[in-house]
Amino acid sequence: MKILGGIDVVVGLILIFGSSVDFPTRFLWIMGVILLAKSSLGFWQDFGSWVDVLGGVMFFLMILIHIPIFFSLIIGILLVQKGAVSFI
Repeated sequence: MKILGGIDVVVGLILIFGSSVDFPTRFLWIMGVILLAKSSLGFWQDFGSWVDVLGGVMFFLMILIHIPIFFSLIIGILLVQKGAVSFI
């Protein structure tokens, strides 16, 4: 459980602080797949799984278009908060 929370924190911080950085396409694909795989563990029944889905979709959209910082900031904060709660 703590490993999955750690993934949430790291990915959330990437979205918060790295939204203006050009990441390699392969990195964005890997992060998107990891978040979508994590969301399938919850079978999309709770809010946390939907945050993972939104984060995964955000990474895939970052490949195609420029995402406004506001959206990546909101999703990043939600992911960091979700990861921090898993450490409690």
